[in-house]
Amino acid sequence: MSIPTTQKGVIFYESRGKLEYKDIPVPTPKANELLINVKYSGVCHTDLHAWHGDWPLPVKLPLVGGHEGAGVVVAIGESVKGWKIGDYAGIKWLNGSCMNCEYCEQGNESNCPEADLSGYTHDGSFQQYATADAIQAAKIPVGTDLAEVAPILCAGVTVYKALKSANLRAGEWVAISGAAGGLGSLAVQYAKAMGYRVVGIDGGDEKEKLFKSIGGEFFVDFTKEKDIIGTIIKATNGGAHGVINVSVSEAAIEASTKYVRANGTSVLVGMPAGAVCRSDVFDHVVRSISIVGSYVGNRADTREALDFFARGLVKSPIKIAPLSDLPEIFEKMEKGQIVGRYVVDTSK
Repeated sequence: MSIPTTQKGVIFYESRGKLEYKDIPVPTPKANELLINVKYSGVCHTDLHAWHGDWPLPVKLPLVGGHEGAGVVVAIGESVKGWKIGDYAGIKWLNGSCMNCEYCEQGNESNCPEADLSGYTHDGSFQQYATADAIQAAKIPVGTDLAEVAPILCAGVTVYKALKSANLRAGEWVAISGAAGGLGSLAVQYAKAMGYRVVGIDGGDEKEKLFKSIGGEFFVDFTKEKDIIGTIIKATNGGAHGVINVSVSEAAIEASTKYVRANGTSVLVGMPAGAVCRSDVFDHVVRSISIVGSYVGNRADTREALDFFARGLVKSPIKIAPLSDLPEIFEKMEKGQIVGRYVVDTSK
């Protein structure tokens, strides 16, 4: 394939600096990397944090963000095995890890001290060509709709892993806080496919409509309901067996520790800047609840999450926009105006 020397991408040079849609160099893959012609990229709330620079983890500057890239392999590093030109490949949040430490050995690569993160410490998928470690790049079946699959590479894998971390059984209740957002709308579908009953917490009629359309059972509108905790406990006859917190609200996280059922698990996924998870110790002990953090997923989680998608059990409620519209998408995200997931087309 003919690979250009320059490409279009969105780059910023300082935290909250101008998001510049401009010509930038095409990167050269290292010996262990793939060069992927990114066709589409999902836009995640983490991308907003990367631009804001408000997480305690330092961000690379200048930076091309994005970590839900779906495209075609156009070049392969000399030490890469198991890939060929023309394969469909996905760029995940975890771009690469050492594969030698305790965490990598146990399949917890995302916890590797040397983890390289797409769109954060490694230029990501908001460009037409991007590099990814061949070991961590996701294998996507040829013929897959690349726009539809893009959000699965982070949002889908993340919520699927979180649902596994909740240790639920079929027929049990799971509450999803932020149920109609990019992660939440996928979490609802994975939960249904895994046999769980779903309570959704979000705000607005449009979000309730989306929640119900993808199989959600009981919706709590936080803009209308004054007693969210009591309502969920009543609807689930004792509280949700598990909670997946994908919203970026500290108050919502605290509430989840109160409406989770005794012996249940509240899973923390969304990471509002500077937030603290508060749980009353007496109540926490007496009801024997668990609070766990779930951070993206490993290669097996990715394969399993993509399989749900390939079998048609999970679909991405996406809106496709030009890559050049990324500043406007970030603005909508800051205002909480996005229903579902935006996916950018890198050709525009």
